[in-house]
Amino acid sequence: MFARVVRPVLTLKLTTLLVAALPMLTLVQSVASAQGRSRIGEFTLANGMRGVVVSDHRAPVVTHMVWYRVGAADEPPGVSGIAHFLEHLMFKATDKIPAGEFSKIVSRIGGQDNAFTGHDATAYFQRVAKDRLPTVMKMEADRMVNLKLAEKEVLTERDVILEERRSRVENNPWAILDEQMSAALYQSHPYKIPVIGWMHEMAKLSPADAVAFYKQHYAPNNAILVVTGDVTLEEVKKLAEEAFGSIPANPAIKPRQRPTEPEHRAARRIEYHDARAGKPTLSRTYFAPSYSTAKPGEAEALDILMKIVGSGATSRLYQKLVSDQKIASSAGGYYAASGLDSGKIGLYAVPAEGQTLDAVEAGIDAVIAEVKEKGVTAEELARAKTGYIAEFVYESDNQATLARRYGWGLVVGRTIAQIDAWPEMISKVTLEDVKSAAEKHLDVRRSVTGRLVPVADGKTPVPGRT
Repeated sequence: MFARVVRPVLTLKLTTLLVAALPMLTLVQSVASAQGRSRIGEFTLANGMRGVVVSDHRAPVVTHMVWYRVGAADEPPGVSGIAHFLEHLMFKATDKIPAGEFSKIVSRIGGQDNAFTGHDATAYFQRVAKDRLPTVMKMEADRMVNLKLAEKEVLTERDVILEERRSRVENNPWAILDEQMSAALYQSHPYKIPVIGWMHEMAKLSPADAVAFYKQHYAPNNAILVVTGDVTLEEVKKLAEEAFGSIPANPAIKPRQRPTEPEHRAARRIEYHDARAGKPTLSRTYFAPSYSTAKPGEAEALDILMKIVGSGATSRLYQKLVSDQKIASSAGGYYAASGLDSGKIGLYAVPAEGQTLDAVEAGIDAVIAEVKEKGVTAEELARAKTGYIAEFVYESDNQATLARRYGWGLVVGRTIAQIDAWPEMISKVTLEDVKSAAEKHLDVRRSVTGRLVPVADGKTPVPGRT
């Protein structure tokens, strides 16, 4: 149930159709038109709970989300995984709902529900028919303050999250490498700690830990309500007053303050050997600003840069390493930009048969050096802009995606105006902006390079794989 939120990617076919059909000006106009039809509104209850409504009356369905401004990066030292653990425990009992019945009730009324935890947020959501919205809203309000945690149920659920870590991380060599790379990339900031937690600390999580974290962070003045679909602002505000309005604010909740990163002065390297690794993999991550921390226009330039460098079969990395040089079987990259305190740039490549990790690392270095020295082309810039704005238009047609777009943006401190202005800001990125972003942020001193190395006997690297 823990997840890292990223922008969904369209299929190549759909992107191609949109790009072919809509020139840049038309795309930007389409975004403005879609936002106008959506009718975004917001309100704040007296207890500090913020509400956002995105209306779409095409079908009598709504997506209801409650976002809490708390995630794994807000955990006290020594209890890693408590944010994700509490997310699981929120599906246990209250005075009104027996243990394990929350999701069953949602299912019986014809809906779907789930939750997820990240470093910066925890969110709970339901998708139901419009006339069921009051029911799920009251259920969320109930468990915001009335959660009952019996020791036996807590310990049983602890076994569940330990097994989740075993299946998702301990049995996945790539996940282990990724975890170790994050621990090396962040020198001070708690982003270095995995969302799911470290196994040895998870094993000691107690009912008291869960209750303390719950009482400290779960309150209306630390929550954002987002409802998208067949509703109006007035309807949702009235329902929110009825469901959440009587819950008192927690005066102990303050703006989040976390450790900050020192200057990154030296490149770091991680090598992980595992007999279960079918193929060697080269990965590199760079410390970078996020949309919440970047200077104006800088995050947009990084988005464009990494779409050109690493996104899909037309990217620089794929074309150079896979199509032209044939030294990699796959290669790509991304810009993770949604963090409250920072973001990161990622690159990866898997050597082709008979090739080595040294060869693909040299190939990645050459692509990075070229883009830092020469920048990108006008054609690449135009294609990246059009593709991104087309994706934004497409995503705006999905109420669940809209709920996540606004919920995540607001929970990390962005405004509705900033979220809505993203296509316009992307359209303003220049060739010089992209080159400057590459020169500044693709600095190896701000990076960690990781190697996943298959081994024959648990100790010896497979010949020709390093």
